[in-house]
Amino acid sequence: MPHTAAALIELGALFFGLGVLGRLASRIGVSPVPLYLLGGLAFGTGGLLPLDGIASFADLASEVGVVLLLLLLGLEYTASDLVAGLRQSWLAGVVDMLLNALPGAAAALLLGWGPLGALAMAGVTWVSSSGIIAKVLGDLGRLGNRETPAVLSVLVMEDLAMALYLPITTAALAGLGLVAGLRTVGVAMALLAIVLVVALKYGRFVSLIVESPSSEVFLLRLLGVALLVAGLASELQVSAGVGAFLLGIAISGETAENATRVLAPLRDLFAAMFFVVFGFNTHPGAIPAVLPAALALAVVTTLTKIATGWFAARGVTSSPVGRLRAGAALVARGEFSIVIAGLALTSGELNPGLAPLATAYVLLMAVLGPVLARVVDPVARAVVTRRQARAGA
Repeated sequence: MPHTAAALIELGALFFGLGVLGRLASRIGVSPVPLYLLGGLAFGTGGLLPLDGIASFADLASEVGVVLLLLLLGLEYTASDLVAGLRQSWLAGVVDMLLNALPGAAAALLLGWGPLGALAMAGVTWVSSSGIIAKVLGDLGRLGNRETPAVLSVLVMEDLAMALYLPITTAALAGLGLVAGLRTVGVAMALLAIVLVVALKYGRFVSLIVESPSSEVFLLRLLGVALLVAGLASELQVSAGVGAFLLGIAISGETAENATRVLAPLRDLFAAMFFVVFGFNTHPGAIPAVLPAALALAVVTTLTKIATGWFAARGVTSSPVGRLRAGAALVARGEFSIVIAGLALTSGELNPGLAPLATAYVLLMAVLGPVLARVVDPVARAVVTRRQARAGA
């Protein structure tokens, strides 16, 4: 069979299969992320039926997926939101980092993966999945709850922290020297500062660059600028995803709303490819060996995220049920954890066990997070009611 025909058949089968998995995830009420990862494991290296004919396309599509994921994440925030979040929630962000990054770092050191492995695993266990959490809160009708702003503030702090963490990790994994590494971090900090200033004062001009009455022209301009900025950021040794995230912050108002509407289907398509490609590059036979570590991390970091939400919600609600809801909402991990593990995988500098551990961990947390968010409310209310009844007796 000619190569083009085989590649088209493989790609068509892959897209259709992803559609089936997405539909299944919707029916059972979980995020599609773990199912996409399982699909990648099944049809990648060491899987049931490796799809070798689309490797080059899949790799590029995966990079575009990261860019679109972080671009749309940036579009959800305005510069003023981020500045306000920094002022109000910096302490919750520090608590979040300490409680949730340390378990991943400790696990990597115990497994003998060294400081670089600790740096990568700290990010894997630290950052919650904004995409999964936003969907769960919407599905459960909790966007208007008193504790929800505390949840969103933690997510904002994590997203801002990633704008610095990713360049640091990229520089470290690339084996850059101290001077080069400091330069990379300096560039990232300068870019973040410039973007915040530009977005606060001149955001309308950035929006005008991509704005167009024609949806076709608007899409081409927006996607073109996003890929250009991501490529330039990557050339400066700053993560391409961070460049896209900062661009999203700079686009504001009605343009940001239109951009989200136009790009959402593309984001879903290429993000699915990103998760699948990560699964492609992970040998399923390596997962059983790291499953005990993944389970232990899942237990520990579920408790630490609940503690984070409890602390973050202290200023907006005194209700134990509301504070538990805030903690449970933050449990899910997903896209950022895989982005970080993907950086480690492509660097070739770390123990090959990191990718299967990250995969197993995200599979567990992407399922556990939404389930826990659903069940914590009735369980917590039942416990509180029982305690009140005992106290009354």
